[in-house]
Amino acid sequence: MKQTSSAPLSHYHPFIGPPITREIFPEGNRLSSPGTQHCGGGGAIEGADAPVAELHDLFCKKLQQCCVLFDFLDCVADLKGKEIKRAALNELVESVATSRGVLIEPLYPEAIKMISVNIFRTLPPSENPEFDPEEDEPTLEASWPHLQLVYEFFLRFLESPDFQPSMAKRYVDQKFVLQLLELFDSEDPREREYLKTILHRVYGKLLGLRAYIRKQINNIFLRFIYETEHFNGVAELLEILGSIINGFALPLKAEHKQFLVRVLIPLHTAKSLSIFHAQVSHTIHTNINVPSLDTLLVCSAVMFLGEIEEILDVIEPSQFIRVQEPLFKQIAACISSPHFQVAERALYFWNNEYILSLIEENCQVILPLVFATLYRVSKEHWNQTIVSLIYNVLKTFMEMNSKLFDDLTASYKVEKQKELKRERERAELWRGLEEHQERRMQMLTEAARNQRNLQERGDPQTPSSPQTAHSDQPEPKPSGASSGAGESAT
Repeated sequence: MKQTSSAPLSHYHPFIGPPITREIFPEGNRLSSPGTQHCGGGGAIEGADAPVAELHDLFCKKLQQCCVLFDFLDCVADLKGKEIKRAALNELVESVATSRGVLIEPLYPEAIKMISVNIFRTLPPSENPEFDPEEDEPTLEASWPHLQLVYEFFLRFLESPDFQPSMAKRYVDQKFVLQLLELFDSEDPREREYLKTILHRVYGKLLGLRAYIRKQINNIFLRFIYETEHFNGVAELLEILGSIINGFALPLKAEHKQFLVRVLIPLHTAKSLSIFHAQVSHTIHTNINVPSLDTLLVCSAVMFLGEIEEILDVIEPSQFIRVQEPLFKQIAACISSPHFQVAERALYFWNNEYILSLIEENCQVILPLVFATLYRVSKEHWNQTIVSLIYNVLKTFMEMNSKLFDDLTASYKVEKQKELKRERERAELWRGLEEHQERRMQMLTEAARNQRNLQERGDPQTPSSPQTAHSDQPEPKPSGASSGAGESAT
Protein backbone atom coordinates (compact mmCIF):
# COMPACT_ATOMS: atom_id res chain seq x y z
CA MET A 1 0.00 0.00 0.00
CA LYS A 2 1.36 3.38 -0.92
CA GLN A 3 1.39 6.09 1.74
CA THR A 4 0.94 9.77 1.20
CA SER A 5 3.83 12.02 1.96
CA SER A 6 1.61 14.34 3.98
CA ALA A 7 1.35 14.29 7.74
CA PRO A 8 -1.30 11.96 9.21
CA LEU A 9 -4.79 13.35 9.61
CA SER A 10 -4.54 13.11 13.39
CA HIS A 11 -2.01 15.90 13.17
CA TYR A 12 -4.87 18.14 12.00
CA HIS A 13 -7.73 16.78 14.05
CA PRO A 14 -7.56 15.17 17.52
CA PHE A 15 -10.39 12.67 16.90
CA ILE A 16 -9.17 10.81 13.84
CA GLY A 17 -6.33 8.41 13.21
CA PRO A 18 -4.04 8.19 10.21
CA PRO A 19 -5.81 8.71 6.89
CA ILE A 20 -6.91 5.65 4.94
CA THR A 21 -4.92 6.31 1.81
CA ARG A 22 -5.87 3.24 -0.19
CA GLU A 23 -8.57 3.74 -2.79
CA ILE A 24 -11.67 1.58 -2.53
CA PHE A 25 -11.31 0.42 -6.14
CA PRO A 26 -7.82 0.22 -7.65
CA GLU A 27 -7.18 1.76 -11.02
CA GLY A 28 -7.34 -1.53 -12.91
CA ASN A 29 -10.61 -2.55 -11.25
CA ARG A 30 -12.50 0.77 -11.30
CA LEU A 31 -15.95 1.01 -12.86
CA SER A 32 -16.07 4.67 -13.78
CA SER A 33 -18.81 6.46 -15.62
CA PRO A 34 -17.81 8.73 -18.54
CA GLY A 35 -16.70 12.15 -17.43
CA THR A 36 -16.44 11.22 -13.75
CA GLN A 37 -13.55 12.88 -11.97
CA HIS A 38 -12.02 10.98 -9.10
CA CYS A 39 -10.30 12.66 -6.18
CA GLY A 40 -8.90 9.82 -4.10
CA GLY A 41 -7.42 10.21 -0.67
CA GLY A 42 -4.16 8.52 -1.63
CA GLY A 43 -2.48 6.15 -4.04
CA ALA A 44 -3.94 3.03 -5.61
CA ILE A 45 -3.14 -0.57 -4.81
CA GLU A 46 -0.38 -2.22 -6.78
CA GLY A 47 -2.25 -4.77 -8.91
CA ALA A 48 -5.60 -5.06 -10.58
CA ASP A 49 -7.62 -7.26 -8.26
CA ALA A 50 -8.34 -7.36 -4.55
CA PRO A 51 -10.55 -9.60 -2.40
CA VAL A 52 -14.16 -8.41 -2.19
CA ALA A 53 -14.19 -8.69 1.60
CA GLU A 54 -11.13 -6.43 1.77
CA LEU A 55 -12.87 -3.83 -0.41
CA HIS A 56 -15.96 -3.89 1.81
CA ASP A 57 -13.75 -3.45 4.86
CA LEU A 58 -12.01 -0.52 3.21
CA PHE A 59 -15.38 1.04 2.30
CA CYS A 60 -16.47 0.73 5.93
CA LYS A 61 -13.26 2.39 7.16
CA LYS A 62 -13.76 5.25 4.71
CA LEU A 63 -17.28 5.75 6.10
CA GLN A 64 -15.92 5.83 9.64
CA GLN A 65 -13.18 8.25 8.60
CA CYS A 66 -15.81 10.62 7.18
CA CYS A 67 -17.60 10.81 10.55
CA VAL A 68 -15.03 13.36 11.71
CA LEU A 69 -16.33 16.94 11.64
CA PHE A 70 -14.31 20.08 10.93
CA ASP A 71 -14.78 23.71 11.81
CA PHE A 72 -15.41 25.59 8.57
CA LEU A 73 -15.91 28.91 10.34
CA ASP A 74 -12.11 28.97 10.66
CA CYS A 75 -11.01 28.99 7.02
CA VAL A 76 -7.35 28.15 7.69
CA ALA A 77 -7.76 25.43 10.33
CA ASP A 78 -7.23 21.73 9.49
CA LEU A 79 -6.81 22.35 5.76
CA LYS A 80 -5.14 18.99 5.16
CA GLY A 81 -7.75 17.13 7.18
CA LYS A 82 -10.57 18.83 5.30
CA GLU A 83 -9.01 17.92 1.97
CA ILE A 84 -8.53 14.27 2.98
CA LYS A 85 -12.17 14.02 4.07
CA ARG A 86 -13.34 15.70 0.86
CA ALA A 87 -11.35 13.19 -1.20
CA ALA A 88 -12.74 10.27 0.83
CA LEU A 89 -16.31 11.51 0.35
CA ASN A 90 -15.70 11.88 -3.38
CA GLU A 91 -14.52 8.30 -3.53
CA LEU A 92 -17.53 7.04 -1.56
CA VAL A 93 -19.90 8.87 -3.90
CA GLU A 94 -18.21 7.45 -6.99
CA SER A 95 -18.12 3.93 -5.56
CA VAL A 96 -21.86 3.86 -4.78
CA ALA A 97 -22.81 5.50 -8.08
CA THR A 98 -20.75 3.36 -10.46
CA SER A 99 -20.12 -0.02 -8.84
CA ARG A 100 -22.30 -3.04 -8.06
CA GLY A 101 -22.11 -5.19 -4.97
CA VAL A 102 -20.84 -2.40 -2.71
CA LEU A 103 -23.87 -2.11 -0.44
CA ILE A 104 -23.94 -5.16 1.78
CA GLU A 105 -25.88 -5.43 5.03
CA PRO A 106 -23.03 -4.56 7.48
CA LEU A 107 -22.44 -1.27 5.62
CA TYR A 108 -25.99 0.07 6.12
CA PRO A 109 -25.57 1.15 9.77
CA GLU A 110 -22.16 2.64 9.00
CA ALA A 111 -23.51 4.59 6.02
CA ILE A 112 -26.52 5.94 7.94
CA LYS A 113 -24.27 6.81 10.89
CA MET A 114 -21.90 8.78 8.64
CA ILE A 115 -24.84 10.61 7.04
CA SER A 116 -26.45 11.37 10.41
CA VAL A 117 -23.24 12.65 12.00
CA ASN A 118 -22.63 15.06 9.14
CA ILE A 119 -26.09 16.45 8.29
CA PHE A 120 -28.01 16.42 11.58
CA ARG A 121 -27.19 19.51 13.57
CA THR A 122 -28.86 22.40 15.34
CA LEU A 123 -29.57 25.07 12.76
CA PRO A 124 -28.31 28.50 13.83
CA PRO A 125 -30.85 31.28 14.32
CA SER A 126 -31.22 33.67 11.43
CA GLU A 127 -28.74 36.52 11.49
CA ASN A 128 -31.50 38.79 10.20
CA PRO A 129 -34.81 38.36 12.11
CA GLU A 130 -36.56 40.35 9.37
CA PHE A 131 -35.08 38.15 6.65
CA ASP A 132 -36.96 38.46 3.36
CA PRO A 133 -36.03 35.72 0.85
CA GLU A 134 -37.13 37.95 -2.02
CA GLU A 135 -34.90 40.87 -0.98
CA ASP A 136 -32.08 39.53 1.24
CA GLU A 137 -29.29 37.07 0.48
CA PRO A 138 -29.61 33.81 2.46
CA THR A 139 -26.92 32.69 4.90
CA LEU A 140 -25.07 29.86 3.16
CA GLU A 141 -23.84 26.81 5.05
CA ALA A 142 -20.11 27.18 5.76
CA SER A 143 -19.47 23.42 5.71
CA TRP A 144 -21.10 22.99 2.28
CA PRO A 145 -17.89 21.59 0.62
CA HIS A 146 -18.32 18.48 2.79
CA LEU A 147 -22.08 18.64 3.32
CA GLN A 148 -22.83 18.61 -0.40
CA LEU A 149 -20.81 15.42 -0.87
CA VAL A 150 -22.58 13.77 2.07
CA TYR A 151 -25.96 14.62 0.54
CA GLU A 152 -24.74 13.38 -2.84
CA PHE A 153 -23.64 10.12 -1.24
CA PHE A 154 -27.03 9.75 0.50
CA LEU A 155 -28.84 10.33 -2.79
CA ARG A 156 -26.66 7.81 -4.67
CA PHE A 157 -27.11 5.40 -1.78
CA LEU A 158 -30.92 5.57 -2.11
CA GLU A 159 -30.81 5.33 -5.91
CA SER A 160 -28.33 2.46 -6.06
CA PRO A 161 -29.58 -0.76 -7.71
CA ASP A 162 -28.16 -2.59 -4.67
CA PHE A 163 -30.26 -0.57 -2.20
CA GLN A 164 -32.45 -2.87 -0.08
CA PRO A 165 -35.39 -1.10 1.65
CA SER A 166 -35.82 -4.08 4.00
CA MET A 167 -32.32 -3.46 5.37
CA ALA A 168 -32.47 0.34 5.29
CA LYS A 169 -35.74 0.59 7.23
CA ARG A 170 -33.95 -0.59 10.38
CA TYR A 171 -31.84 2.57 10.35
CA VAL A 172 -33.88 5.10 8.35
CA ASP A 173 -36.66 5.18 10.93
CA GLN A 174 -39.18 7.74 12.19
CA LYS A 175 -36.59 9.54 14.31
CA PHE A 176 -34.29 9.84 11.29
CA VAL A 177 -37.13 11.21 9.11
CA LEU A 178 -38.14 13.73 11.77
CA GLN A 179 -34.58 15.06 11.96
CA LEU A 180 -34.45 15.18 8.16
CA LEU A 181 -37.64 17.27 8.04
CA GLU A 182 -36.26 19.71 10.61
CA LEU A 183 -33.37 20.45 8.25
CA PHE A 184 -35.84 21.95 5.74
CA ASP A 185 -35.67 25.09 7.88
CA SER A 186 -32.11 25.67 6.64
CA GLU A 187 -31.57 29.07 5.03
CA ASP A 188 -29.29 27.56 2.39
CA PRO A 189 -31.42 26.86 -0.73
CA ARG A 190 -28.81 24.37 -1.98
CA GLU A 191 -29.34 22.20 1.08
CA ARG A 192 -33.14 22.39 0.83
CA GLU A 193 -32.96 21.30 -2.82
CA TYR A 194 -30.99 18.18 -1.89
CA LEU A 195 -33.34 17.49 1.03
CA LYS A 196 -36.36 17.74 -1.27
CA THR A 197 -34.99 15.10 -3.64
CA ILE A 198 -33.79 12.83 -0.84
CA LEU A 199 -37.08 12.94 1.09
CA HIS A 200 -38.96 12.13 -2.09
CA ARG A 201 -36.71 9.09 -2.63
CA VAL A 202 -37.22 7.97 0.98
CA TYR A 203 -40.99 8.32 0.53
CA GLY A 204 -40.85 6.23 -2.62
CA LYS A 205 -38.54 3.49 -1.31
CA LEU A 206 -39.66 3.02 2.31
CA LEU A 207 -43.40 2.41 2.16
CA GLY A 208 -43.79 2.01 5.91
CA LEU A 209 -42.76 5.63 6.47
CA ARG A 210 -45.21 7.23 4.03
CA ALA A 211 -48.05 7.94 6.46
CA TYR A 212 -45.57 9.22 9.06
CA ILE A 213 -43.91 11.56 6.54
CA ARG A 214 -47.28 13.02 5.50
CA LYS A 215 -48.30 13.45 9.13
CA GLN A 216 -45.09 15.24 10.09
CA ILE A 217 -45.27 17.53 7.04
CA ASN A 218 -48.83 18.40 8.11
CA ASN A 219 -47.55 19.18 11.60
CA ILE A 220 -44.84 21.47 10.20
CA PHE A 221 -47.43 23.37 8.15
CA LEU A 222 -49.86 23.67 11.09
CA ARG A 223 -47.06 24.94 13.33
CA PHE A 224 -46.07 27.40 10.59
CA ILE A 225 -49.67 28.65 10.11
CA TYR A 226 -50.79 28.93 13.72
CA GLU A 227 -47.60 29.37 15.78
CA THR A 228 -44.25 30.37 14.30
CA GLU A 229 -45.16 31.90 10.91
CA HIS A 230 -41.58 31.08 9.93
CA PHE A 231 -40.19 28.05 8.12
CA ASN A 232 -37.75 28.24 5.24
CA GLY A 233 -38.70 24.98 3.54
CA VAL A 234 -42.44 25.49 2.93
CA ALA A 235 -42.03 25.73 -0.85
CA GLU A 236 -39.92 22.56 -1.04
CA LEU A 237 -42.32 20.56 1.13
CA LEU A 238 -45.23 21.71 -1.03
CA GLU A 239 -43.41 20.50 -4.14
CA ILE A 240 -42.98 17.08 -2.53
CA LEU A 241 -46.67 16.96 -1.61
CA GLY A 242 -47.65 17.95 -5.13
CA SER A 243 -45.96 14.84 -6.51
CA ILE A 244 -47.31 12.68 -3.67
CA ILE A 245 -50.90 13.80 -4.32
CA ASN A 246 -50.61 12.69 -7.94
CA GLY A 247 -50.12 9.15 -6.69
CA PHE A 248 -53.09 9.00 -4.32
CA ALA A 249 -55.27 5.94 -4.86
CA LEU A 250 -59.02 6.07 -5.34
CA PRO A 251 -61.25 6.69 -3.55
CA LEU A 252 -59.48 9.48 -1.68
CA LYS A 253 -59.08 8.95 2.06
CA ALA A 254 -60.53 11.43 4.55
CA GLU A 255 -56.93 12.36 5.50
CA HIS A 256 -56.25 13.62 1.98
CA LYS A 257 -59.46 15.67 1.82
CA GLN A 258 -58.83 17.19 5.26
CA PHE A 259 -55.33 18.20 4.18
CA LEU A 260 -56.85 20.49 1.54
CA VAL A 261 -59.23 22.14 4.03
CA ARG A 262 -57.04 22.28 7.14
CA VAL A 263 -53.61 22.95 5.64
CA LEU A 264 -53.50 24.06 2.01
CA ILE A 265 -56.26 26.67 2.17
CA PRO A 266 -55.11 28.18 5.54
CA LEU A 267 -51.60 28.55 4.07
CA HIS A 268 -53.03 31.51 2.13
CA THR A 269 -53.22 33.46 5.41
CA ALA A 270 -49.43 33.42 5.89
CA LYS A 271 -47.64 36.76 5.65
CA SER A 272 -44.91 35.17 3.51
CA LEU A 273 -47.40 33.71 1.00
CA SER A 274 -45.67 35.40 -1.94
CA ILE A 275 -42.59 33.21 -1.39
CA PHE A 276 -44.41 29.91 -1.91
CA HIS A 277 -47.62 31.01 -3.66
CA ALA A 278 -46.73 29.20 -6.89
CA GLN A 279 -46.15 25.93 -5.03
CA VAL A 280 -49.30 26.12 -2.88
CA SER A 281 -51.37 27.04 -5.93
CA HIS A 282 -49.99 24.08 -7.87
CA THR A 283 -50.56 21.72 -4.94
CA ILE A 284 -54.18 22.84 -4.53
CA HIS A 285 -54.74 22.49 -8.27
CA THR A 286 -53.25 18.99 -8.16
CA ASN A 287 -55.37 18.09 -5.12
CA ILE A 288 -58.57 19.26 -6.78
CA ASN A 289 -57.76 17.57 -10.08
CA VAL A 290 -57.05 14.16 -8.55
CA PRO A 291 -59.49 11.76 -10.22
CA SER A 292 -62.14 10.87 -7.67
CA LEU A 293 -65.42 9.04 -7.52
CA ASP A 294 -67.21 12.36 -8.05
CA THR A 295 -65.25 12.86 -11.27
CA LEU A 296 -66.19 9.40 -12.47
CA LEU A 297 -69.86 10.09 -11.73
CA VAL A 298 -69.71 13.40 -13.61
CA CYS A 299 -68.17 11.67 -16.62
CA SER A 300 -70.86 9.00 -16.45
CA ALA A 301 -73.63 11.62 -16.27
CA VAL A 302 -72.25 13.56 -19.24
CA MET A 303 -71.89 10.38 -21.30
CA PHE A 304 -75.41 9.30 -20.31
CA LEU A 305 -76.85 12.63 -21.50
CA GLY A 306 -74.93 12.31 -24.77
CA GLU A 307 -76.41 8.86 -25.36
CA ILE A 308 -79.92 10.15 -24.55
CA GLU A 309 -79.52 12.91 -27.14
CA GLU A 310 -78.43 10.38 -29.77
CA ILE A 311 -81.56 8.32 -29.06
CA LEU A 312 -83.83 11.38 -29.17
CA ASP A 313 -82.38 12.30 -32.57
CA VAL A 314 -84.01 9.21 -34.07
CA ILE A 315 -87.04 8.72 -31.81
CA GLU A 316 -90.54 8.84 -33.25
CA PRO A 317 -92.93 11.50 -31.83
CA SER A 318 -95.30 8.77 -30.66
CA GLN A 319 -92.49 7.05 -28.75
CA PHE A 320 -91.31 10.39 -27.33
CA ILE A 321 -94.72 10.98 -25.73
CA ARG A 322 -94.42 7.73 -23.78
CA VAL A 323 -91.04 8.62 -22.24
CA GLN A 324 -91.23 12.42 -21.98
CA GLU A 325 -92.34 12.59 -18.34
CA PRO A 326 -89.62 10.41 -16.70
CA LEU A 327 -87.09 11.72 -19.23
CA PHE A 328 -87.54 15.40 -18.40
CA LYS A 329 -87.71 14.74 -14.67
CA GLN A 330 -84.22 13.27 -15.03
CA ILE A 331 -83.08 16.15 -17.25
CA ALA A 332 -84.37 18.61 -14.62
CA ALA A 333 -82.30 16.78 -11.98
CA CYS A 334 -79.22 17.10 -14.22
CA ILE A 335 -79.88 20.82 -14.75
CA SER A 336 -79.85 21.34 -10.98
CA SER A 337 -76.46 19.58 -10.63
CA PRO A 338 -73.84 21.80 -8.95
CA HIS A 339 -71.28 20.48 -11.43
CA PHE A 340 -71.44 22.81 -14.40
CA GLN A 341 -70.51 20.17 -16.98
CA VAL A 342 -73.56 18.06 -16.15
CA ALA A 343 -75.91 21.07 -16.10
CA GLU A 344 -74.41 22.43 -19.31
CA ARG A 345 -74.80 19.10 -21.14
CA ALA A 346 -78.46 18.85 -20.09
CA LEU A 347 -79.22 22.42 -21.26
CA TYR A 348 -77.65 21.70 -24.66
CA PHE A 349 -80.75 19.61 -25.46
CA TRP A 350 -82.49 22.91 -26.29
CA ASN A 351 -79.86 23.56 -28.99
CA ASN A 352 -80.96 20.46 -30.92
CA GLU A 353 -83.59 21.49 -33.46
CA TYR A 354 -85.35 18.12 -33.62
CA ILE A 355 -85.53 17.77 -29.82
CA LEU A 356 -86.70 21.38 -29.61
CA SER A 357 -89.55 20.60 -32.02
CA LEU A 358 -90.59 17.63 -29.87
CA ILE A 359 -90.51 19.87 -26.77
CA GLU A 360 -92.63 22.51 -28.52
CA GLU A 361 -95.26 19.92 -29.52
CA ASN A 362 -95.48 18.71 -25.92
CA CYS A 363 -94.88 22.02 -24.14
CA GLN A 364 -97.99 21.64 -21.94
CA VAL A 365 -96.45 18.53 -20.34
CA ILE A 366 -92.72 19.32 -20.39
CA LEU A 367 -92.71 22.94 -19.21
CA PRO A 368 -94.39 22.21 -15.84
CA LEU A 369 -91.83 19.41 -15.25
CA VAL A 370 -88.77 21.64 -15.64
CA PHE A 371 -90.02 25.17 -14.93
CA ALA A 372 -89.46 25.21 -11.15
CA THR A 373 -85.94 23.81 -11.55
CA LEU A 374 -85.05 26.30 -14.28
CA TYR A 375 -86.36 29.27 -12.30
CA ARG A 376 -84.62 28.23 -9.06
CA VAL A 377 -81.26 27.38 -10.65
CA SER A 378 -81.28 30.68 -12.58
CA LYS A 379 -81.22 32.46 -9.21
CA GLU A 380 -78.84 30.17 -7.33
CA HIS A 381 -76.25 28.56 -9.63
CA TRP A 382 -72.64 29.62 -9.07
CA ASN A 383 -71.63 29.38 -12.75
CA GLN A 384 -72.60 32.37 -14.89
CA THR A 385 -72.51 30.32 -18.10
CA ILE A 386 -75.20 27.99 -16.74
CA VAL A 387 -77.32 30.98 -15.70
CA SER A 388 -77.10 32.42 -19.23
CA LEU A 389 -78.08 29.08 -20.79
CA ILE A 390 -81.08 28.82 -18.47
CA TYR A 391 -82.25 32.32 -19.39
CA ASN A 392 -82.14 31.27 -23.06
CA VAL A 393 -84.22 28.16 -22.32
CA LEU A 394 -86.77 30.18 -20.32
CA LYS A 395 -86.99 32.69 -23.15
CA THR A 396 -87.61 29.82 -25.61
CA PHE A 397 -90.42 28.45 -23.43
CA MET A 398 -91.96 31.91 -23.12
CA GLU A 399 -92.04 32.22 -26.91
CA MET A 400 -93.56 28.75 -27.24
CA ASN A 401 -96.46 29.34 -24.85
CA SER A 402 -96.52 32.71 -23.12
CA LYS A 403 -99.81 32.06 -21.27
CA LEU A 404 -98.59 28.80 -19.74
CA PHE A 405 -95.28 30.45 -18.91
CA ASP A 406 -97.04 33.32 -17.09
CA ASP A 407 -99.31 30.90 -15.22
CA LEU A 408 -96.34 28.81 -14.09
CA THR A 409 -94.44 31.94 -13.06
CA ALA A 410 -97.34 33.14 -10.92
CA SER A 411 -97.86 29.66 -9.47
CA TYR A 412 -94.15 29.35 -8.68
CA LYS A 413 -94.13 32.70 -6.86
CA VAL A 414 -97.20 31.70 -4.82
CA GLU A 415 -95.57 28.41 -3.88
CA LYS A 416 -92.38 30.26 -2.99
CA GLN A 417 -94.32 32.59 -0.69
CA LYS A 418 -95.99 29.59 0.95
CA GLU A 419 -92.60 27.95 1.39
CA LEU A 420 -91.17 31.10 2.96
CA LYS A 421 -94.17 31.27 5.29
CA ARG A 422 -93.64 27.65 6.32
CA GLU A 423 -89.97 28.41 6.95
CA ARG A 424 -90.90 31.37 9.16
CA GLU A 425 -93.43 29.28 11.07
CA ARG A 426 -90.87 26.53 11.53
CA ALA A 427 -88.28 29.03 12.75
CA GLU A 428 -90.81 30.60 15.17
CA LEU A 429 -91.75 27.15 16.45
CA TRP A 430 -88.12 26.30 17.12
CA ARG A 431 -87.55 29.68 18.74
CA GLY A 432 -90.56 29.09 21.00
CA LEU A 433 -89.27 25.65 21.96
CA GLU A 434 -85.83 27.08 22.74
CA GLU A 435 -87.35 29.85 24.88
CA HIS A 436 -89.53 27.31 26.68
CA GLN A 437 -86.49 25.14 27.35
CA GLU A 438 -84.54 28.16 28.60
CA ARG A 439 -87.38 29.15 30.99
CA ARG A 440 -87.60 25.56 32.21
CA MET A 441 -83.86 25.46 32.91
CA GLN A 442 -84.10 28.77 34.79
CA MET A 443 -86.95 27.42 36.91
CA LEU A 444 -85.03 24.23 37.68
CA THR A 445 -81.96 26.27 38.62
CA GLU A 446 -84.03 28.55 40.86
CA ALA A 447 -85.72 25.57 42.52
CA ALA A 448 -82.34 23.94 43.20
CA ARG A 449 -81.03 27.20 44.68
CA ASN A 450 -84.08 27.56 46.96
CA GLN A 451 -83.73 23.97 48.11
CA ARG A 452 -80.09 24.55 49.06
CA ASN A 453 -81.04 27.70 51.00
CA LEU A 454 -83.71 25.81 52.94
CA GLN A 455 -81.28 23.03 53.77
CA GLU A 456 -78.69 25.53 55.01
CA ARG A 457 -81.26 27.27 57.28
CA GLY A 458 -82.46 23.96 58.68
CA ASP A 459 -78.97 22.71 59.72
CA PRO A 460 -78.32 22.96 63.55
CA GLN A 461 -75.41 25.21 64.43
CA THR A 462 -72.38 23.41 65.83
CA PRO A 463 -70.20 24.82 68.66
CA SER A 464 -67.47 25.49 66.15
CA SER A 465 -69.69 27.54 63.88
CA PRO A 466 -68.55 31.14 63.33
CA GLN A 467 -71.74 32.63 64.80
CA THR A 468 -71.31 30.83 68.14
CA ALA A 469 -67.57 31.30 68.39
CA HIS A 470 -67.51 35.04 67.73
CA SER A 471 -70.81 36.17 69.32
CA ASP A 472 -70.42 38.96 71.92
CA GLN A 473 -74.04 38.79 73.15
CA PRO A 474 -75.43 36.08 75.42
CA GLU A 475 -77.96 33.77 73.92
CA PRO A 476 -81.55 34.88 74.63
CA LYS A 477 -83.32 32.76 77.23
CA PRO A 478 -87.00 32.29 77.98
CA SER A 479 -88.30 34.56 80.76
CA GLY A 480 -89.31 31.66 82.96
CA ALA A 481 -85.95 30.13 82.73
CA SER A 482 -84.27 33.47 83.57
CA SER A 483 -86.26 34.06 86.77
CA GLY A 484 -85.71 30.51 87.87
CA ALA A 485 -82.04 30.90 87.36
CA GLY A 486 -82.02 34.17 89.33
CA GLU A 487 -83.83 32.65 92.31
CA SER A 488 -81.46 29.78 92.31
CA ALA A 489 -78.50 32.14 92.30
CA THR A 490 -79.94 34.09 95.19
